[in-house]
Amino acid sequence: MATAIPRFSSTFATRVSLALSMALPPVVARAQGVPAQDLGGSAFQLLFGLLAVLALLLVSLWLLKRLSAPRGAASRLMHVVAGTAVGTRERVVVLEIGTTWLVLGVAPGHVTALAELPRVDLPGETAAPPADFADRLRHLLNPNGKP
Repeated sequence: MATAIPRFSSTFATRVSLALSMALPPVVARAQGVPAQDLGGSAFQLLFGLLAVLALLLVSLWLLKRLSAPRGAASRLMHVVAGTAVGTRERVVVLEIGTTWLVLGVAPGHVTALAELPRVDLPGETAAPPADFADRLRHLLNPNGKP
């Protein structure tokens, strides 16, 4: 009586050979005296790469903000004095242009002029903000102007 030799499917044999090929190299390397791969170095390299990408992202966002901001006389021509949301997508905005304030209704797709007012000094308004970085920092750290 002949004994039946079990036959394995080709997918099973492929899986077994794949598992053995993945498991054997570290065993062979240890047997030959080759040190195992240092996981600390790989983690450091991964962390360094992640930090480099994040730094590059932050620098590019900062440059985009700096390059798209209006400069010179154009930046002083008009600015938003105040604004508030009156709906989910609607806002009322006070825009200063020269000595005139425009009250605008802003909604998706259109802007409507609601009123035109002469410029009014606000109760807490002070002199123009400092121009250079050192003066701005000093002003932020000491808003009352005391030394």
